[in-house]
Amino acid sequence: MKKHLIAIAAALLAGMAGAAEKSGIELQYIDPAIRAQDDFFKHLNGKWLATAEIPAEMSSWGVWEKLYEDIQPQLRKIIEDAAQNAANPDQQRIGDFYAAFMDEARLEQLGAAPLQPELARIAALTDKQQLPALFAYHNRRNFMAPMDLAIHQDNKDSTKYVIDFMQAGLGMPDRDYYLKKGDAKMAQTLAKYEATVARMLALAGDANAAANARAVVAFETKIAQLHWSKVELRDPVKAYNKVPLDKLPALMPRFDWQAYLSALGVAGKVDYVIVSQPSYLKALDKLLAATDIETLKPYFAWGVIRANAPYLSKAFVETNFEFYGKQLGGATEMRPRWKRGVSATEDALGESIGKAYVEQHFPAASKARMEALVQNLLAAYKDSIDQLTWMSPRTRKEAQAKLAKFTPKIGYPNKWRDYSKVTIDRNDLVGNVARATEFAVQKELDKLGKPIDRDEWGMTPQTINAYYNPELNEIVFPAAILQPPFFDAQADDAVNYGAIGAVIGHEISHGFDDQGAQYDGDGNLRDWWTKRDHANFKAKTQMLVKQYGAFSPLKGYKVNGELTLGENIADNSGLAIAYKAYKLSLGGKPAPVIDGYTGDQRFYQGWAQAWRAKQREAALIRQVTTDPHSPEEYRTNGTLRNQPGFYEAFGVKKGDKMYLAPKERVIIW
Repeated sequence: MKKHLIAIAAALLAGMAGAAEKSGIELQYIDPAIRAQDDFFKHLNGKWLATAEIPAEMSSWGVWEKLYEDIQPQLRKIIEDAAQNAANPDQQRIGDFYAAFMDEARLEQLGAAPLQPELARIAALTDKQQLPALFAYHNRRNFMAPMDLAIHQDNKDSTKYVIDFMQAGLGMPDRDYYLKKGDAKMAQTLAKYEATVARMLALAGDANAAANARAVVAFETKIAQLHWSKVELRDPVKAYNKVPLDKLPALMPRFDWQAYLSALGVAGKVDYVIVSQPSYLKALDKLLAATDIETLKPYFAWGVIRANAPYLSKAFVETNFEFYGKQLGGATEMRPRWKRGVSATEDALGESIGKAYVEQHFPAASKARMEALVQNLLAAYKDSIDQLTWMSPRTRKEAQAKLAKFTPKIGYPNKWRDYSKVTIDRNDLVGNVARATEFAVQKELDKLGKPIDRDEWGMTPQTINAYYNPELNEIVFPAAILQPPFFDAQADDAVNYGAIGAVIGHEISHGFDDQGAQYDGDGNLRDWWTKRDHANFKAKTQMLVKQYGAFSPLKGYKVNGELTLGENIADNSGLAIAYKAYKLSLGGKPAPVIDGYTGDQRFYQGWAQAWRAKQREAALIRQVTTDPHSPEEYRTNGTLRNQPGFYEAFGVKKGDKMYLAPKERVIIW
């Protein structure tokens, strides 16, 4: 069966590439002055890196961002067509939402008025006994609050949905932005954040904006001190804390949980919850007790303003951009209003737009080709597991059982989301956002007590991305990612395996990274490893932690090897599996030489080309602080240094900068 699947995929790929001699590699960007053996990322992409400019509205620019930008006009046409000539209720909602966003004159006329009902609710607080209901209200509206929640499958019983309570409450990306006092750049960002809070509060009518902004930032700093780190948050076992409802007061004795659950709308629907960070809730209870109500009011008001700022008048929009776009991202210009309108409409009604996108831009043949590729990669993974020498037969058997239960989802969902309950008014943008948010949150809450929805997608079809969900044991590839340079129907097979093949392998590998490997094939958090295999796996992953932790994209900032471990495992494993799949697809025949490069060389060029990118300094700082992905340069070079095939393809030898001694190379799957 395995060989049969590989043969099918190879035939489909051959049918796409035909006898064409197109390599799929953008040769014009290769910099011959930089040796492939010393810096493959800069060798392959060097001329692009030297000449490409990051668009003023962007914080980074590369393959992923370009694809995102390329589909924006397609989405704009879908949305504007709906706005001008709605033929059904779905199009009417899309068109009306976008029209409301684009009506700048009305938004200027309204000013801060759309905020007033929400701000009045907060101003009416008289004592802390009213906080649980306010927490619930903010959770339902996605306004900032010190505690948030998610509905997902119970990690240890994947047949049930549970409520998971977790730390929240910060207006900046991570606790480090508040706590790294010795870092001049972080200190500057914190100061600008306080100025932003003050400006926004003043725009909303706060007569004591400066003093209240200081109080807000001081309160958020105290919250940040209670937060678990990004590395601690990666541990699914540590984050699984099952708490019966009657035991919740032990965590927060001053917090009226019954009032909160009633206001949330879930009272009587659950008899236990999951608490991801129990120590945080215990400390939060004390912090709330020690904080007066007059400090909490501007904090919650700021949460309302922050969430709504992109949908208000020009003063709010520009102030919001100055901090979140410019200071945190490094962008120098705001995105054109139509692009922001497209994004906002997608946020509210994403699958309605996705349905039209698929009809117009994703032919059935593309889905079939992707399905074959995925099956090919799964077959290569199956073969790889059988050949592992560091894993015991018992654990290999469990790994195969998990792999056999993988569910691939390609292109678009089998059933589309029904937005008929969302009321959209062309004259009420803030209200539209609120109603769309309420709908999305209620949809999640309504899952409680119901069977698991295995058809649901976590991304829209027009998303340039892919993901693995351990609780459903599924790999998901939206339609929009099936484009060059990830997948080029006119190119040679090698580059497609090195690009989209490695992306597929990456997502499969997440099922076996340091987090995903703790879940079984049914999506349950269960230890299916022997102690010896745990030790072997730990030794290999710690080598990756050390390798990536040595990379420094900016002076004073290093890649966090622990935070990025899961993604680094997936990159290294995914590329290795894609290489095996490519070799198997050749059926024992030699690959052609195209543009002077062998098939193996084009495979690795396909990988490096897919990660071509550059970032502004602020965005790079944000990435190494908060993002589980390593910067693209290290995703390229750091991964290649561990691939034996790369050494053979490019003759990498001791003394070359890309060289790692065999004993230092990490080969997992």
